Amino acid sequence: MPRPQPIPPGPGQESVWEYPRPPRLERTSKRIEVWLGGVKIADTTHAYRVLETSHPPTYYLPRAAFVPGVLQPAGGGSVCEWKGEASYWALQAGGRAVGEAAWSYERPTPAFAPLAGHAAVYAGRVDECRVDGVRVRPQPGGFYGGWITPDVVGPFKGERGTWGW
Repeated sequence: MPRPQPIPPGPGQESVWEYPRPPRLERTSKRIEVWLGGVKIADTTHAYRVLETSHPPTYYLPRAAFVPGVLQPAGGGSVCEWKGEASYWALQAGGRAVGEAAWSYERPTPAFAPLAGHAAVYAGRVDECRVDGVRVRPQPGGFYGGWITPDVVGPFKGERGTWGW
């Protein structure tokens, strides 16, 4: 498969092709907000983001940032070679319920230990997610959980023809 052609970042932008592999975990003070069923279900300025080559950032919010009762265990799971075993969460608010809309690492690997007690949300499975007031686009493909904002350029893993990246 041919190597993708990274989009050159403009002023104030990051290229996902400059993100590392294995991924990097970093704290962010940007305001992270999530809506479901017309209700703001999460709001924090104390999140983490995971940065990995070819992926837009994935944001992990403290579970305490979610409105009580919104997060419900969904069963199932998966494994990330970097972060460990994931657990899935259903979200419900405003008359909407969405299974496997979020995930967490209850016992993450040592490099990602700060993610314990945090959950990430699939932006395409809720009404809306925002980073510092900017509405995000979900990472293409449905499998990955990255959030695309105007300050991040790709191409992104998950788009058509990216399976072999």
